[in-house]
Amino acid sequence: MHNAAFAALGLNWRYLAFEVRPDDLRAAIAGAKAMQFSGLNLTVPHKLLAMQIVDELDESAKTWGAVNTIRFEGRDDNGAWLPLHQFGVPSRQLRDGQTQPAKPPEGGTPNEIRAVGFNTDSDGVARSLREDLALKLEGAKVLLLGTGGAGQVAALRLALENVSELFLVDFVSAKAEAVAQEIRKRHPRVKVKVGFPPGPVDLLLNATPLGLKPGDPSPLDEKQFPLRQARAVYDMIYNPAETLLLKAAKAAGCRTANGLGMLLHQGAKAFEIWTGQPAPLDVMRRALEAEVYQSTVHSRQSAVRSRQSTVRSRQSAVRSRQSAVRSPQS
Repeated sequence: MHNAAFAALGLNWRYLAFEVRPDDLRAAIAGAKAMQFSGLNLTVPHKLLAMQIVDELDESAKTWGAVNTIRFEGRDDNGAWLPLHQFGVPSRQLRDGQTQPAKPPEGGTPNEIRAVGFNTDSDGVARSLREDLALKLEGAKVLLLGTGGAGQVAALRLALENVSELFLVDFVSAKAEAVAQEIRKRHPRVKVKVGFPPGPVDLLLNATPLGLKPGDPSPLDEKQFPLRQARAVYDMIYNPAETLLLKAAKAAGCRTANGLGMLLHQGAKAFEIWTGQPAPLDVMRRALEAEVYQSTVHSRQSAVRSRQSTVRSRQSAVRSRQSAVRSPQS
């Protein structure tokens, strides 16, 4: 979606994906800084770790306790910090092929570079819940699965939105308790508990990575909480478009949505942080939907081909056994 947005605004920028191990995150950020990238996005499991690596934290990262967006900034000759893309750029190409003069800072090159961490997940999840599930967050009862980077941000944002009750479930209960304690400190009016709710909730939100990989189990233990007790289910995972959890939720009669809307809105905010320009939201949405849903179609087709291959293999095995049976008789 970012490359589509860059093209729509006539920017000669590229958005690339890199797989980085947690142990290499510090080196990866340092490398991007040295190569003068404009910025980075971070995903699971890097969002909490990056808090200790970046040079500065924006208020959004301090508030939500996680970094999912980095902007590289340079110090000019006057001591001001500016986005790196403003240094040494003589012009930018517009959509009609003309160029518009830019005004690079005095000196043309930065004297020093720093990495500034932001968080755009918070706005993304709140907006997506309202748009995709038509959900009123104030006064809602919510069960949140997973309190890692994105889960922690979601929990804190839900508390800010004045949900009435918030139930936190995590494989590591101490992690959930730490988030609960932070919510009690910041938002004492919100009832927050670690564990499953005793009755129905307005929203079940999955912030765990379970469902990303084929064969992953559901993140929900239905012996602890039956899906039919959730009015709406939101899965932050967007690819596959329909996880095992969402399939089961639909079957249980719940309203459902995946994390595509959250990805769109957090990505649009990151785009604006990097470029300083309004994000072309419709362009980004169309590109994102085409990519994700086309990927889902290919995945299903591959699964069908795999099943067909298995059937053919079994048929061949049956014919082989039949031939073996007839051979002694001949």
